[in-house]
Amino acid sequence: MFNDENIVDTIIKRTIILSFIIIGIIIIGIKNPEPFVLGYIFGVSVNILTFKLMEKSIEKAVTMEPSKAYGYSVKQYMIRYLIYAIVLTVGVLADYLSILTIVLGLFMIKIVILSMAVVDQLKNKFK
Repeated sequence: MFNDENIVDTIIKRTIILSFIIIGIIIIGIKNPEPFVLGYIFGVSVNILTFKLMEKSIEKAVTMEPSKAYGYSVKQYMIRYLIYAIVLTVGVLADYLSILTIVLGLFMIKIVILSMAVVDQLKNKFK
């Protein structure tokens, strides 16, 4: 499916491309798009950064002995969820951000990964 490409970089590139498309749709389709675009950019940026944090923590955890890797992985997991909680709290409190588009931005990596899996299944089905 990805040959020798770095899968994380591929997912991030596709997320950015899809994000530009979504931002364009928001700008064209909504009368006052600023809070929606800012919220979306905020959500996607945090989502990409936490995805990179996950990549780095996985790379480090696989080099550790299992007992230390478990504790390290749990700690990194909690840190990522704390980041998400802070982002959502800022989104609720900030008048200039749309919480709806922040949440959409936080799900973009998952949406890209699932769409890549669906496309891959469809390609295999019609071969």
